[in-house]
Amino acid sequence: MEQPEQTTTKAGFVALIGAPNAGKSTLLNSLVGSKVSIVSRKVQTTRALVRGIAIEGEAQIVFVDTPGIFKPKRRLDRAMVTSAWGGAGDADVIALLLDVRKGIDEEAEAILAKLPELKRPKVLILNKIDLIERSKLLEMAAKLNEQVPFAHTFMISALKGDGIETMKRQLAQMMPEGPWLYPEDQISDAPLRMLAAEITREKIYERLHEELPYQSTVETDQWQVRPDGSVRIEQTVFVERDSQRKIVLGKGGQTIKAIGQAARKEIAEIAESPVHLFIFVKVRENWSDDPERYREMGLEFPRG
Repeated sequence: MEQPEQTTTKAGFVALIGAPNAGKSTLLNSLVGSKVSIVSRKVQTTRALVRGIAIEGEAQIVFVDTPGIFKPKRRLDRAMVTSAWGGAGDADVIALLLDVRKGIDEEAEAILAKLPELKRPKVLILNKIDLIERSKLLEMAAKLNEQVPFAHTFMISALKGDGIETMKRQLAQMMPEGPWLYPEDQISDAPLRMLAAEITREKIYERLHEELPYQSTVETDQWQVRPDGSVRIEQTVFVERDSQRKIVLGKGGQTIKAIGQAARKEIAEIAESPVHLFIFVKVRENWSDDPERYREMGLEFPRG
């Protein structure tokens, strides 16, 4: 009787946690080799748990990019923080990412204090190492490992790609044995509709980050593949006040037109087909208190 072939494939989840702007989205994009998580100068841009999928040898590593962990003030903030810790607790490995230029600040301390509660293997990723002296870097690594016993410490530059391959190999070894969780060609399980909304939101931030507060969200209402292979997409930008709507539209609709052009170009690259993008701007007062909007973003609505 033939022996069944031994499965050597591995698959598991790595939760990337860290303070806002530590570089998680840039790192995720670098690991996966494709744009799956939006990158922005404005903090707290990652609202839902965006997953990127990387293949390393026989291992499939699913990265969960948790929202930046910070002191929540509003309801939306609370939902994001709950989501971040929840994502970390379910993972096979927890990866704490720190921006070495900021060092061990108040936000990092708060995360470090809570980490021991999570009974999962933990790794430390020190990012932006090209911007700090080596002696300071080693000192910081030693101090952090005294506070929390990390299984590995990686020193990388997410932007330049330094140290990424070594880290990927090591993380692959830490994954549990088992069948792959996603088809090989599927780099992200964030549906294209959601990703398209994230791209448009990123373009709004890039253009209006001075004038527009966080209270704006984008939803993809329609994603229609046409007979010629092109995609017709309709999106709605929700703001909380009419004054914000005017900012997004711009004089004679020029601002929204420019945002639409930039978003369309990038969505077309990801959809790998021509895109016709139509963006509407609507006022929805207090959308950040509406449970339905949270479900759209994959977040739990915080009561109270």
